[in-house]
Amino acid sequence: MNYQEALQYLDELGMRSIKNPLSHTQRLLDELGAPDREVPAVHVAGTNGKGSVCSFLDSILRKSGRRTGLFTSPHLVKINERMAVDGRMISDGEFAAVFTEVREAVLRLEKEEVPEPSYFEYLYLCALQWFRKKGVEIAVIETGMGGLRDATSAGRHDILSVITSISFDHTGYLGSTIAEIAAQKAGIIREGTPCVYLASDPQVSAVIGEVLAEKSAPGFPLKPDDWEIRSVLQAKIDFSTLFRYDGHGVFSVPFAAPYQAENGALAVLAAKTLAESCPELCPGLTGEAVREGLAGMRWPARMEELRPRVYIDGAHNPDGIRRFLEAVGCILQNHRADASLVFSAVQDKDSSRMIAEIAEAVDWTRIFVTEIDGWRKTDASVLAETFRACGARDVRERPELKKALAEALAEQGEGYLFVCGSLYLSGMAEEILHDQL
Repeated sequence: MNYQEALQYLDELGMRSIKNPLSHTQRLLDELGAPDREVPAVHVAGTNGKGSVCSFLDSILRKSGRRTGLFTSPHLVKINERMAVDGRMISDGEFAAVFTEVREAVLRLEKEEVPEPSYFEYLYLCALQWFRKKGVEIAVIETGMGGLRDATSAGRHDILSVITSISFDHTGYLGSTIAEIAAQKAGIIREGTPCVYLASDPQVSAVIGEVLAEKSAPGFPLKPDDWEIRSVLQAKIDFSTLFRYDGHGVFSVPFAAPYQAENGALAVLAAKTLAESCPELCPGLTGEAVREGLAGMRWPARMEELRPRVYIDGAHNPDGIRRFLEAVGCILQNHRADASLVFSAVQDKDSSRMIAEIAEAVDWTRIFVTEIDGWRKTDASVLAETFRACGARDVRERPELKKALAEALAEQGEGYLFVCGSLYLSGMAEEILHDQL
């Protein structure tokens, strides 16, 4: 298959594929020669922040001299974004070649009536196969939705588990309570393997503690008083940690969002734990490598300032929106400027709750309600009526995102413009705005 044929196949598969058990993914990995056994992995789960923590750790490990593989989801603009080696995403030709190898393995096993992988399972298999071919020394793997039954849990060489912030999301799949969701996320914990986790919610910490005990795995919690923000600038946050890393206790992240300081602190603790538990794999994981890795990380659509005073954030659930609004508050403090919003949401998210929090937290000058592409979109009229019901003063329905952005930018003046509500929206906005630069 060439690149376009591979993309078309995956797109068509996405509408009809079903999730398979982990044993199925392991069978396919074995058919490929078990690349998961050859590539040590840091496995990261959580509701919010897991992509950022993965990217922080990838940047830190690269600064330490390791050849890294990074697997994340979803992509914003191009599917290639989901897998990278040493910070470079897979090329179209490499993607086509590795997808063809995986597809051939699938066809061989179909003769034994082994079901076809899902969209996400295909990409995980492709990533591990590519990582082995590229000689990756450590992979950083982000789960999809959960952990316990996530395809990434089929991997059999985890050296560290990391669990980020946990809140309500995908409740139809993961459970209706925080404890149930936490149990799914804690499913990435392996027998005897260290686990670093955010310990800000007692219910979550209790569930993780139970799993750690069952697995005889050492746990390293990051408690709220283990770190603190020292200063917030327009595009940088300095924070300190109670624990010192190789003489270092103050670090910086290149973001204006306070939640990235929390993600950065979790990455520091993860790096420290990795250096202590696997010194042979991480001989260069010094405090200076950690400091430089954090400061040099780039992660699109996480309060990213794409052009002056225009920020894109992938917040797409209530907890993500809360963190987004904290960041907006930090950016707008001491500024008496207009604040406009471009918003959309997909059908399976609690958009009413998100909108209520957005409308209450900020006195928006203008709100442009738009739509994403595809069958999961929510009609702009529905979202707009919810904003109006929550008291928003100037709500405009602009179903076509390109027109919504053009109008918002034309009226921005010296004010601020924020885009949020969906990772799909963020990706579409990134593509449109980059084309205009």
